[in-house]
Amino acid sequence: MATWLITGCSTGLGRALAQAVLAHGHNAVVTARNPSTLQDIAAAFPHTALTLPLDVTDRAQISSVVQQARTRFGGIDVLVNNAGYGYRAAVEEADDADIRQLFDTNVFGAVDMIKAVLPDMRAKRAGSILNISSIGARISPAGSGYYSATKAALEGLSGSLHKELQPLGINVTVIEPGAFRTDFAGRSLTQSATALRDYADTAGKRRKEQDTVHGTQPGDPAKAAEAILTVVESPNPPSLMVLGKDAFDAFAAVAQAERAELDQWRDLSLSTGIGG
Repeated sequence: MATWLITGCSTGLGRALAQAVLAHGHNAVVTARNPSTLQDIAAAFPHTALTLPLDVTDRAQISSVVQQARTRFGGIDVLVNNAGYGYRAAVEEADDADIRQLFDTNVFGAVDMIKAVLPDMRAKRAGSILNISSIGARISPAGSGYYSATKAALEGLSGSLHKELQPLGINVTVIEPGAFRTDFAGRSLTQSATALRDYADTAGKRRKEQDTVHGTQPGDPAKAAEAILTVVESPNPPSLMVLGKDAFDAFAAVAQAERAELDQWRDLSLSTGIGG
């Protein structure tokens, strides 16, 4: 039996993962900014679920949650940084305060969670950290530049963290989902107040009032949760796990296009050495 700490469990993948973890017999610290959304989970698993309020931009709350996890379960074996939200705007349209709040939640909130659990994991020489990213980090759609940037930042951080922690017995995995049947494109999606006409045919097509995807996404959150459990329980977990056919195909297409462009400009790239 392991103890999981999962952020952002009110809806979507976080909620499905919390339910799956508990159904498999593990302990789970299940968190959300509004803990009333978690009452059914607490009632269904009174001995193994600890539901707590958590805003990942609040360091005092993070410290409190980690301490309560220690008191109740003895420590945390698996951290899942799932809390976050989407933001759509052309790069020029975005409000500065919106951008900073997005990075505070999607990037620095995850960083603070990692720093809070690592001392115990290092002491035990064991643990798993899963950072929930997005295929957006790979495909960078027009209108999602800032959201994609937060996920790319999280992935870059995770790559270095993986190399730092693997010798200490701690695994780090980036989970990169495609479109799943969650509330991401609904309540969890925000956008700029400004909409410039010059971007109507690019970023404008991804604004909420133009979005037709919500409720029709191909991915099943319950199946994603089971896949994440399989990753954590694997003797050799991957550093990156893509979830969903749409994400897999998009990842492969980007990798192929990047390789083709790399080869196209090979001679110029290699011409820049001293004496070359």
